[in-house]
Amino acid sequence: MPLIQAQSLLFRAMEEASPGAIWQGLFAEFWPSYRRWYLQGGEAARPYYLPCVRALRAHMPELLPTYERLSELAGGGDLEARFLALFCPPPYVTGCSQLVWPGERPLLVRNYDYPPQLCEGVILKTAWNGRAVIGLSDCMWGLLDGMNEDGLAVALSFGGRQEVGEGFGVPLVLRYVLETCTRTEEACAALARVPVHMSYNVTVVDRSSEFATVFLAPGKSGDIRRLAAATNHQKKVEWHQHARATSTVERLRRLMEMLDDSAMSAEALIAAFLQAPIYSNAFARGLGTLYSAAYWPSDGRADFFWPGGVTWSQSFANFSVGERLIEFGSSPPPHNNARGMDLR
Repeated sequence: MPLIQAQSLLFRAMEEASPGAIWQGLFAEFWPSYRRWYLQGGEAARPYYLPCVRALRAHMPELLPTYERLSELAGGGDLEARFLALFCPPPYVTGCSQLVWPGERPLLVRNYDYPPQLCEGVILKTAWNGRAVIGLSDCMWGLLDGMNEDGLAVALSFGGRQEVGEGFGVPLVLRYVLETCTRTEEACAALARVPVHMSYNVTVVDRSSEFATVFLAPGKSGDIRRLAAATNHQKKVEWHQHARATSTVERLRRLMEMLDDSAMSAEALIAAFLQAPIYSNAFARGLGTLYSAAYWPSDGRADFFWPGGVTWSQSFANFSVGERLIEFGSSPPPHNNARGMDLR
C-alpha cells in the first residue's frame, strides 16, 4: 500500500488515551491502501462480519469494546469492521531480528525489516483499556512491537513458513498481550492460546527479566521456549529461499554470539543492530531495516534509532509528539523474489 515514496519513511509519534479524532484521522489516511490490500484476493476471500466478531469474542473478548469504538470511528461499514477484526487477513511476510539482554535492567532490542512504503511509521501511545501502551502501529490498531506501563515488552518476527491458516493477524495479538498482561508468563499463555493465520516468533520480556520466545503457527498452540533471540525461522529453516534472501541463519548466529560474549555491553549490543548482518540495507529486495528499537522495561522507555546517530526516545513519563523523516540508503538491484507471496 503506497503510503509514502520508497526509500524514505515519515515516522510520527502520536498520543491519544481513548480512541478519537487522532485515530480517526489516521484511519482516513491509511484506509484506501489497507482496503486495496485487504481485497487483493477479492471480497469473497475474506471472512464475513459475524465470524470475525465471534472469533474476537471467543479469543480476545477484552478487546471488543475498543473494536466496537474503532469500527464506529471508521464509519461503521461492514468492510471496515471486517478488516479491523484482523481475522484471516491476507498473508504478509516480514524480516526482523530481536534479542533480550537480561539482567538488572533488562532490554529488548529489535530491527523491523519491511518495505518502507508498506509501514505506517506511527509510534502510538494509548490507554484504550486503562493500561498505557507505547508501540509501533500496524493494521491501524495492531502492534509490531511495544511495551506497556507495567514493563512488559514484546516484538514479532516472521516465522519462516508460507503456510496460511485460520487465525488472527499477529499484530492484533501483540496489542492484546500488552492490553491484558503484566508478566512474561501471562503473555506467553495468551500467545500460546490465541490462533494466528501465519507463523511468527514473538519475543517477550518483563521488568523482572523473565523472558521467552513463543513460536506461533496456524492450527497449533504456541510453542513457548526460553530463548532470548529470534530471527526468521523456528526450530529449523523450512523456507530456504526466504532464509537465503534475508540471512536469517547468519543473523541468529550473530545474536547468539553476542549473548555468549561476557564482555558485551548493552551499548555495544544496540550498536550491532545497525551493522551487518543484523541490519539490512536490501530495500530493493523488499526487506530493508526500517527502524531499530530498544525497549527498557524497568525504565518505561523506548529508544528508536537509525544509522547516522539518529535517535528518538519516548517514555511513559515523557512522551514527545512529533515527526522524523528517515531516509534509507541504496541497495543492489533485486536478483530474486524473496517474498514468495503478495505483500501489503
